[in-house]
Amino acid sequence: MTNLKYTPEEPIAAIATALAPGALGIVRCSGKNCIELFSKIFSRPKALLEANGNTIVYGWVQKVSSEQLAISSCERIDEVLVSVFRAPKSFTGEDMIEISCHGGVHVVQSVYNLLLNSGFRAAERGEFTFRAYINGKTDLTKAEAVREIIDSKTDAGQSRAAGRLAGNLYATIDEVKKHIIDTLAAIEVEIEYPEDEETIADSFDSSELKKAEKVLEELAASWKSEKIYQDGARVVLCGRTNAGKSSLFNALLKEDRAIVSDIEGTTRDFIESWIDFSGIPARLFDTAGLRQTDDVIEAVGVERTHDLSEEADLILYLVDSNAGLTEDDKAFITEHVRFGMDESKKSIPLILVWNKCDLKGESDLPSLSIPQVHIAAKKGIGLGELSEAVRKALSAGESSERNITGLGSQRQKDSVERALESVRHALFLSEDYALDAVVQDLEDSLDALGEVTGDVTPDDVLGSIFEHFCVGK
Repeated sequence: MTNLKYTPEEPIAAIATALAPGALGIVRCSGKNCIELFSKIFSRPKALLEANGNTIVYGWVQKVSSEQLAISSCERIDEVLVSVFRAPKSFTGEDMIEISCHGGVHVVQSVYNLLLNSGFRAAERGEFTFRAYINGKTDLTKAEAVREIIDSKTDAGQSRAAGRLAGNLYATIDEVKKHIIDTLAAIEVEIEYPEDEETIADSFDSSELKKAEKVLEELAASWKSEKIYQDGARVVLCGRTNAGKSSLFNALLKEDRAIVSDIEGTTRDFIESWIDFSGIPARLFDTAGLRQTDDVIEAVGVERTHDLSEEADLILYLVDSNAGLTEDDKAFITEHVRFGMDESKKSIPLILVWNKCDLKGESDLPSLSIPQVHIAAKKGIGLGELSEAVRKALSAGESSERNITGLGSQRQKDSVERALESVRHALFLSEDYALDAVVQDLEDSLDALGEVTGDVTPDDVLGSIFEHFCVGK
């Protein structure tokens, strides 16, 4: 592993809550003899040592020196509740305690420092989850889901990660492995009792492998949308001056972040904020209005608008319904959607947003087949429809009702794609080649799937996973 400080069973401690003033703070401990170690600085050692697992013991954390033999003479640090977990029925699979103390920063740090001076080692990033993994309490898909939940930005992202934490991805991988193993078992029979020593064209049943191939294809394809829910998308508001971009920015955020006025060129530089579009997290950018200008500062803002639009995952192009669509609007739209001549540039999805539709009849875009939404930003009309249109555009038409389990990391995607490649190669070889060649491909696919769940995992992969966790997890 890249982190050589991970030592199983060694007593470790970490502050598990944010180090900021609050009602409560939690310090976690795990490892061999951790309960006995803590009892030496606890006011009720006998009650703690005799406590059953999944129980709570009340008492005081106290500092005991060699000169202070009587409990009554010890320096009390804080009044606490100690949750006791006995191996193997704990998160890590080891003996564990969680000390719930008062949430003052100094108090939490005092309890933690006392633990470090009493035989505990400071836990490394992700060390609690790593111990859960090596002790068979979790697999890598669930371990990674823990970090996904912590980092989730929307309810939808949290829900997807929670599904993986509950084991849906592990179950899907296990299903694929069963299809492959059943095929390997059939091949073993064929090797033992061969009808044709040269080929298996007539005797090889590929139905189980084709089921595995289909599921692996769906899993590999799922990463594109899952990544958006984890990392978020870049959504850029573009349009001519006074189209209502800043009003829409404020309306979507439900706060007055951008300055709104009838004066053209009010917005001279972009501002951004995180927002939830029907479950998809996004960085929303309000930009300077697109127009020719002699103002040097505004011109720089316009240039930045063009730069941001080229890096966007989605463009919301606003048009004032009263003014209608101009040639400049059409030029921008065609350049950024699918009519550009430069094939090296990506085609960026664009939604045409007709603003101020409450003031005048709606307009149309006759020659381009792109999504269009009609809103009135200042009155909040049509914002729900816009949010749903954004979700559909960013998720590439994915249904809101998910029928398959999604992958949770690039690492998982890479392993699944290797497994898929091996399965496809096995299906190809099954037509004309000997059994041994197919067996090797199927074993390779099982190894790749084992890396997804952690059944087969190089040490450097483990290090890269757990070192990105927070301390205390």
